[in-house]
Amino acid sequence: MAKRGNRLEDWEVSLVKAMLLCGDFKKDQDILAYFTRPSRSINHARISEIKEVIKGGELSVAAQKYVEQPIASNGTLQRFLETWPNIDPKTGLHLDSEELLVKSREAMMAAVQAFNNPTAYFKSENFIVLASIAWVYLLHHFYRNHDFDYVYREEDGTPKLTKHGAERHFDLTACLAMTECPLDEHTVRNLTYLLEIRHEIEHQCTSRIDDAVSAKLQACCLNYNHWVANLFGRQYALDREMSLALQFSGISMDQRKELTRYDDLPGNIRAFNAEFEDGLSDEDYNDPRYAYRVALVQKKVNNRNKADEVVEIVKAGSDDEVEINRILIQDRERQKYRWTEIRDYVHRLGFTRFQQHHHAQLWNDLDAKNPGKGYGVMVATSWFWYDTWLEVVIEHCEEHAVDYRDDVAMEAPTAPRPAPQPA
Repeated sequence: MAKRGNRLEDWEVSLVKAMLLCGDFKKDQDILAYFTRPSRSINHARISEIKEVIKGGELSVAAQKYVEQPIASNGTLQRFLETWPNIDPKTGLHLDSEELLVKSREAMMAAVQAFNNPTAYFKSENFIVLASIAWVYLLHHFYRNHDFDYVYREEDGTPKLTKHGAERHFDLTACLAMTECPLDEHTVRNLTYLLEIRHEIEHQCTSRIDDAVSAKLQACCLNYNHWVANLFGRQYALDREMSLALQFSGISMDQRKELTRYDDLPGNIRAFNAEFEDGLSDEDYNDPRYAYRVALVQKKVNNRNKADEVVEIVKAGSDDEVEINRILIQDRERQKYRWTEIRDYVHRLGFTRFQQHHHAQLWNDLDAKNPGKGYGVMVATSWFWYDTWLEVVIEHCEEHAVDYRDDVAMEAPTAPRPAPQPA
């Protein structure tokens, strides 16, 4: 299929015809200058072919494709000349012919800016909606340039129309399902995940989901940057326009624990995550095009010339990579507790009346062994509890101290909690 990028649109052909007839343009090159720009080069032969149509007579095969376009009115020509060049100064993209790509880039930048807004609470939701629009426009521009049909159609082949008579173009799900879709399977999987999350949140308010989905959002950004450059040119990538985000403080260990707790994640989002990712292979789950995860390590430098570099890329296969991965693998395995260790821990806090039947009643009431809750995991034939469940048990005991403490008059201990002993 021929690519549309370096040929005149129908409305441009109409303008060329009007320019040839008005007599103000003495050379073909003068007309060509209005239609050639950094993002597109038009051969001067196109003007000669359109001139054949204006003169009439027998037409060459190349000129016959310009017969049907009407001649633009004087008013239309005048408006075109007054607004010329009508291009985006940063990219050279035309704000009419390449409007989809212009607005796609703008939507993705708006998505990132919305997520990085330090005063906003609606971060992930804003990002997903705006990023979805960015990808729709990107794919529409690609399909349009290659003359691929992306219009919903009736059974008889006529276009389906909106309420006000415009053609209904494919949404993102339909764009991803097209056989001509240029994206790789991991990028499609990432976008499918975000679309499903959008469906979960579009009809109701959600509590905090930013931490739980941020790796997918980061992958979405990197995927977009790759594909806009791959499909349309490196000059349209966004990595030179979006700066590294800064923050006012470091991250303490206590903050780190808070950042990695998802116990307030909405149940529908937690259940969706479990269902969507259950069938992924380790290779697919860890592919950076699906979810981009990084480690933050405070850096000491031997070379003072590099001391001001906030981000350092560690070479694959180096000793640094091996050591970082060793630490990450060790840290990734979450602490696990048997029931007896939960019991011993709360007993040391003074809640000595809290026994197994109390614990069973609590986890039954909260459906805590539902894997989607994230409170524990089945290992072989035994159930183990995570720190998140231990915190729930402690809070429960503190709220019902009169039932679980031997001395109901004794106040809750103010000393730090003793460290639990892991399994």
